Amino acid sequence: MKLERQILAGFAVGLAVGAVARIESLSAFRDAVIAIEPVGVAFIRLVSMVVVPLVIASVFVGVASLGDVRSLGRIGGKTLLYFLVTTLLAAAIGLLIATASGIGVGLPTGEAPASTTALPTPPTFVQTLIGFIPQNPFAAAASGELLPLIIAVCIFGAAATVAPSDARAAVVRFFEGVNTLAMIVIGWLMKLAPAAVFVLIAVTVARSGISLLTQLAAFTAVVIIALAVHVVVVLLPILQFGARVGVPTFFRSVSDALLLAFSTASSNATLPVSMAAARDPLRIPADVVGFMLPAGASLNKNGAAVYKAATAVFIAQIYGMPMTAGTMLTILLASTLAAFAGTGVPGSSLVTTLIVLNAIGLGPRAAAAIALVAAVDRPLDMCRTTVNTIGNLVGAAWIARTERA
Repeated sequence: MKLERQILAGFAVGLAVGAVARIESLSAFRDAVIAIEPVGVAFIRLVSMVVVPLVIASVFVGVASLGDVRSLGRIGGKTLLYFLVTTLLAAAIGLLIATASGIGVGLPTGEAPASTTALPTPPTFVQTLIGFIPQNPFAAAASGELLPLIIAVCIFGAAATVAPSDARAAVVRFFEGVNTLAMIVIGWLMKLAPAAVFVLIAVTVARSGISLLTQLAAFTAVVIIALAVHVVVVLLPILQFGARVGVPTFFRSVSDALLLAFSTASSNATLPVSMAAARDPLRIPADVVGFMLPAGASLNKNGAAVYKAATAVFIAQIYGMPMTAGTMLTILLASTLAAFAGTGVPGSSLVTTLIVLNAIGLGPRAAAAIALVAAVDRPLDMCRTTVNTIGNLVGAAWIARTERA
């Protein structure tokens, strides 16, 4: 049985066990179900363990592999601008649609997943901006403040691009090794995911009832709607008016890559097919394809930014955290940076989503709430990977058009 089916099975069995535990005459059974919660908490802690090495390695390798920042040229500059603008817009769309939809709002007191941690005070706008400035990367890593850590890693990654070639190669090889090890550990942890989802869902339903499940269905719908809005409002206009490529022609040309992205939920596995589609049917020059698409597979993840922003709003509103200007700005920038920090393999999003939750002070509560997201993560991963691939191919077509002009 495939992993995603195992996770869904764990979710379904956990739902059934939790529902039975809600029966008033079975209070002893409910207590027994709640008693196994540490198993699920242990899984979340193991996932959290991978966050810092994965973020440091993936961001450093992605930035350092771009080439000398002083001589990226027009293609490199346009590529980085496209990545930044479209990912920020993606996070903004996920944030706005999730906030407007009200997902997570309105749960009666006591129906949110249990947690002994007090609700954090939302940061002000100025505090949010100051908090992004790195002071001590090691202290930031130790305390879970990952946004200043990511910024520090970007700075050192940029420095590596202008370092002597032998020094740069040695450092990049080291972090490539760390990145590979992190992905191996994620693969191991994903094998534990079905059991962990079973435990966390069973405990959540036993404590809170099924009200959260209706919120989960709404969350899934909101993420899919936000992904579709980003494609229609941001990516297709760039394709139509910026790249001057017809929408039907584009989708006919890249259909194989999009189907592979949807079925594998892996940007890395899709990359060779995307490059072939860009070179032949779309006739994008080799220099654009060779730089834009590999860099995009590592850094440009529009779909992930939509998903992370919506997830942060969903979980924050479950716990009654007010959506202040500072909180919304934090979610926007954290989702953008966390999308850059991800890897193109299934399951990594559960790790990088914790970056956003930690940024708004909900990290301690993730053990109780992330199970709901984990239960639908795989099908949503398929959708957002497809959007990631569309975004990279649209960007390559746009850059090719501007270079010809």
